[in-house]
Amino acid sequence: MANSKKLTETEFPEDLRAAQIRLHQATSELAALCRTLPWSVEPMPGWPGTEHPHTGEVTGGHEDGPGWTEEQKRKVKRLRMECIDLSVRVTTHSYWATLEGEQRVKARSDLNALTRPSNTPAVDVARAA
Repeated sequence: MANSKKLTETEFPEDLRAAQIRLHQATSELAALCRTLPWSVEPMPGWPGTEHPHTGEVTGGHEDGPGWTEEQKRKVKRLRMECIDLSVRVTTHSYWATLEGEQRVKARSDLNALTRPSNTPAVDVARAA
């Protein structure tokens, strides 16, 4: 039967916790970056919206998309690759082999919750990487 004891921060290996914290950070950085980028990676023409027949309100449509700069493309690629690497590092960590079934699922959820930015102090990202 799965251990019902609540896992604490000290029960997770330091490198696993650091990788999960950095994964949260990198995912957040990628999302924030993407919110600042033009809607289209490559330059694309926009399209007009549709005017409502009774109110005259125009909805939909898009302005021309200037596309992303080479620098923006590099930043997105770097963060995506970092997120993939960290995801693999976290999910294939040898710690998970020490747990079975529901215990492993619960521990994964606990680690995820424990390392969320609102629950953790800042970490030295050079050490996590």
